Amino acid sequence: MGVQAGWRQEGPTSRASRRTGVRTLSLEAVLKRPRLCVCATAAGFLLLLAACARYLPDQAAPQQQQPPPPPPPPPEVTLLIWTHPFGEYRELPDCLQLYQIPGCRLTDDPWAYPQADAVIIHHREIAKGDAYLPAEPRPDAQKWIWMNYESPTHTSELWLVEGVFNLTLTYRTDSDIFLPYGYLVPRARAADGAPGGGQLSLSRRPRKRFVAWVISNWSATHARVAFYRQLREFIRVDVFGRAGQPLQGGGDSVVRLLRRYMFYLALENSQHTDYITEKLWNAVLAGAVPVVLGPSRQNYERFLPAEAFIHVEDFPTVKELARYLLALRGDPARLWRRHLDWRRSYSLRQPRFWMEHYCTACRAVRRSRGRTQTVTDLRRWFHS
Repeated sequence: MGVQAGWRQEGPTSRASRRTGVRTLSLEAVLKRPRLCVCATAAGFLLLLAACARYLPDQAAPQQQQPPPPPPPPPEVTLLIWTHPFGEYRELPDCLQLYQIPGCRLTDDPWAYPQADAVIIHHREIAKGDAYLPAEPRPDAQKWIWMNYESPTHTSELWLVEGVFNLTLTYRTDSDIFLPYGYLVPRARAADGAPGGGQLSLSRRPRKRFVAWVISNWSATHARVAFYRQLREFIRVDVFGRAGQPLQGGGDSVVRLLRRYMFYLALENSQHTDYITEKLWNAVLAGAVPVVLGPSRQNYERFLPAEAFIHVEDFPTVKELARYLLALRGDPARLWRRHLDWRRSYSLRQPRFWMEHYCTACRAVRRSRGRTQTVTDLRRWFHS
């Protein structure tokens, strides 16, 4: 039996106690007092612990993660211009100021050769014997860059440089360092401050003159001369340059001329992969629709929209081409809709020779520092 059930109070009854004034405690009351003390003690301890916790450092709080420091920029590279192309001296550019390319030191001082990280060698001077290749052995890890912007037809003596170069810099899309004669930039990305850009005119003002052709190197063996002779049998073509009417002076004389014409014959002197020169881009900038003779239509479409040009191979005969041009001249709205409306989406960039080429090469060398390769079968690749 439990304690409470088996215990009986001795002495006076509770009624007697009340009469005598004697205070009597029960076992239950005696047992409750320690419980109250324990509870009060526990409560006090918890309050003390809470008060202390307010002033203790928060050891469990996660510390704020500091972002890792950015990696150090690649070290500056020295790029030596071995010869100025075509013997024409031009001041070397500031790559950071003009193209936002940091870490480039350009020099044309041949005494800097031992310290140069890379050397740009323009092919024409080596092929013509106007300059020689740098002396071997070259410094460790130094890169030689083969630069050439002529077509394979007009690039001779490639056998002299087989197995010599580490990088190629040309207009071909499969070059190690690729920079074309011109390229389009979406208008949303065009305002980057780099020089050599041009907003494409969206004027719909009718142009009074029809077809123009500017040519300085006339050769009866060129396909473009044979094409012109056929075309002039059906339409009038105004010819300018050494083989025609003189041009007005100034570096933009061709563009200013073409702003008066509806069409321009952008005929290359030879037909090779990616060989699309300033002839096309001058017409694009001026707003004259280029009639092109060069690589295939598919090749041109790597560089600009399909409707931005008229390819001579689009027609079975030259007569059919002439008929199409005449139809567009009589319908300016159709001309704009089919061949000029695309211009609202792009701006044009024409790299400045040779400033952007040097800076682009310098950036490539800086990114590939520590890696070296050798260009093999240069002639076979360039003629492919």
